[in-house]
Amino acid sequence: MAGDGTPEATRPTGRIEVRGLRVVGTHGVLDEERARPQPFEVDLDLGVDLALAARTDRLEDTVDYGAVVEATAAVVAGPRSFALLEALAGAVGEAALATSPLLEAVTVTLRKLRPPLAADVASVGVRLTVGRQAAASGGAGGRPAVPGRTTGTP
Repeated sequence: MAGDGTPEATRPTGRIEVRGLRVVGTHGVLDEERARPQPFEVDLDLGVDLALAARTDRLEDTVDYGAVVEATAAVVAGPRSFALLEALAGAVGEAALATSPLLEAVTVTLRKLRPPLAADVASVGVRLTVGRQAAASGGAGGRPAVPGRTTGTP
């Protein structure tokens, strides 16, 4: 057993990282944010057992991060608009999980690069971790179903 009570055999043994995916979307609480496209940046940490792919060198034995990037970009680009970054990050996490049964969990870091604030702020963002159990029980829309799921600024 791991320190968190998870059996070692069920814990992902690796992580695939996607950094700096930039997508234009129309998300926010203000009408102006939902009408005028604005830039978002997404980082993804994909929790997956990489041991088999490390031995076989076969794409079938790992998560295709190209498919995850496409799914992520489709969610951020729309057509659906989300009022909250938390909800958008949850939808990205669920879409990522749907791309591969090998993907155990995904941590989504989502930043709005031009937030409508009077102060000089480079970005605002959230970080959210979604696992298979959370996606199966309704994902980020409900209460946290996965220990360690967090939201907050990166």
